[in-house]
Amino acid sequence: MSITLTHLATATLELGTPVPVVNGPRGTRMIVDILSARWEGERLKAGQKGHAAADWALIGADGTLAIDVRTTLETDDGAIIFVSYEGRAQMTPTGASPLIITPRFETGDDRYKWLNKVQAIGRGSRDEQGRLSYEIYEAQ
Repeated sequence: MSITLTHLATATLELGTPVPVVNGPRGTRMIVDILSARWEGERLKAGQKGHAAADWALIGADGTLAIDVRTTLETDDGAIIFVSYEGRAQMTPTGASPLIITPRFETGDDRYKWLNKVQAIGRGSRDEQGRLSYEIYEAQ
């Protein structure tokens, strides 16, 4: 049995300044607002809707970064899609690498209900300007 990956979108995120909650009971929590996001793909073109979007990341004692994101997208043709994803990365002196995420989607819009059945996987990295980019794939 094998898994087929079909490119879904490139997601580019502008991030705010992290707010650390240091040495909590589960590690150090880093709360990072997502200031804007753009998802570009053949079947999905959307931007962030509203301001309620953030990563509630947790850094464990061993340097493992647990990603925990919730955001809302509005497609270019007006559909609203809730996106949540978790993931993992290893903290390094220059940041986290590699960022691996597993997005899930929720929508009631008939044009995009196919997304409700998608389990996606993505790999991300930061560029020199601090933007975060993910290549997102539909797993089949």
